[in-house]
Amino acid sequence: MDRGAVCKGRKRGLAVECGAFPARLGKHEPFRELIAGVEAALDLRAHRAGKLARHTAYLHQRTAGRIGSLTRLIRQAAITSILDGTERITKTSLEAIRLDHLAETNDTTRGR
Repeated sequence: MDRGAVCKGRKRGLAVECGAFPARLGKHEPFRELIAGVEAALDLRAHRAGKLARHTAYLHQRTAGRIGSLTRLIRQAAITSILDGTERITKTSLEAIRLDHLAETNDTTRGR
């Protein structure tokens, strides 16, 4: 079968609207659990597990609860920490990073 013919029938770039990931859901804290999972994947010499989870409320507010914004923020903070030699993520280093438009416009942690 011609691969081009198969691809012609597919839609590309399908936009799916995803809402904010909840900070709390009953007795569970899914956003804190998400942060812990992302943090567990970090391989930074000086970063201790659990440091980011302490900032769950800040991270939820800063990213508007968006998973993509959270992962971009942590990824950029990790890259920055490797480049500057600290190899740890702090709230100060997170605050220095600009996020996507949606997160920035919903962020109430920064004065405008």
